[in-house]
Amino acid sequence: MPVMITLSQTLLIAAVAFLASVLGGVTGYGTGLLLPPVLIPLIGAEAVVPVIGLSALLTNAGRVAAWWPRLDRPLALRVVLAAAPGVGVGAALYSLLSGPKVMVLIGATLVALVPLRRWLMRRHGALGPGGVTLAAAGYGLLNGGTSGSGVLLLSILLAAGLGGPGVIATDAAVSFLLGLAKSAVFTGTGALTWPLAGVAMVIGLAALPGAFLAKRLASRLGPASHVAFLDAVVVLGGALLIVQGLRA
Repeated sequence: MPVMITLSQTLLIAAVAFLASVLGGVTGYGTGLLLPPVLIPLIGAEAVVPVIGLSALLTNAGRVAAWWPRLDRPLALRVVLAAAPGVGVGAALYSLLSGPKVMVLIGATLVALVPLRRWLMRRHGALGPGGVTLAAAGYGLLNGGTSGSGVLLLSILLAAGLGGPGVIATDAAVSFLLGLAKSAVFTGTGALTWPLAGVAMVIGLAALPGAFLAKRLASRLGPASHVAFLDAVVVLGGALLIVQGLRA
């Protein structure tokens, strides 16, 4: 569908992107979870994952720059190498789905990832190198075809023994590198057009300052309240998307 975004809608997208970036910079995730309920009525369900995937390049670049000294390079490389093949497969399969099916897929993913993240958090410290590789392979497939799968990556990194800013930095580096592959696939399949790329740039540029504001907040605020708030928003937003998709 053609992308026709008014100025007020553009400002709304930018405001939500900035807020999501700040929350994501403190808790480790958020942008890909909070934006779909706002974007789907404006650009259609099929465009959400390609747009968020491209915008995440700027968002995650800002987080890497803000937390560069805390980046775990060996772990990031292991996750990227294991997840990259699945990202390509997931992105290619996503382009074959229709609008209502995409809406249900995104909604179901958002709802399912909340208890999945909590389950993985309870198993913190249980993943060795082999477990990280296996979990990252599954994450890659999910990442390629959905939005909001960053909660799974966050849990994988926590289970590998990272904590605090190290999780945020490594998560951002992995997401940035996988985002390059993801955007390339979507461009090649025609799912990412120039108008949609413009929407992605609005999101990315609005979210970029949020990473540095989040760095200041992270030293003062505990992440627990932010995570609880995001979980509630994610479940509600995902449920609404499922209902809309089933009615379409």
